[in-house]
Amino acid sequence: MNAITQSASRLERVILDNESLTSLSPLIEADREQAIADLTAENHFTPLLHAGMPGPFVLHLSIREGRLVFDIRDRANTPISAIGLALGPFRRLVKDYQLLVDSHIKAVEEGREARIQAIDMGRRGLHNEGADLMRQRLAGKVEIDFDTARRLFTLVCVLHQKVSAR
Repeated sequence: MNAITQSASRLERVILDNESLTSLSPLIEADREQAIADLTAENHFTPLLHAGMPGPFVLHLSIREGRLVFDIRDRANTPISAIGLALGPFRRLVKDYQLLVDSHIKAVEEGREARIQAIDMGRRGLHNEGADLMRQRLAGKVEIDFDTARRLFTLVCVLHQKVSAR
């Protein structure tokens, strides 16, 4: 892939809409920061519904009325496309993610290193499952690679925490 195509098929920025409404646990905040940093550093994101639209793109990600909304914009922040996905297929994974976060916090408080490592392995597996689901749900709408899908799944979990905390 040449440099022009590579820069066009990517996210330049990711914004979690309404992200200042609640505070997050330090672990979830760290996940959010890492996912956004990793996404902006390296990703593959091509909206297929507007394939001729040059990138890079800005993504406003939010949860509205029980739907995960991908508000895709150009560099000037002009809307290109909005994709809404039902949250239902993600609910079990998001719930499991929260349980693992809670278990991780407890294990850290108790100083249980072996438990922390086991939980981290579980989180990796859960992120992989979430990435597969993200790619399936976006199929035909947005082309993304596995690592981009993993990071977007992390942000879905973060957004869900914000919605749940309201």
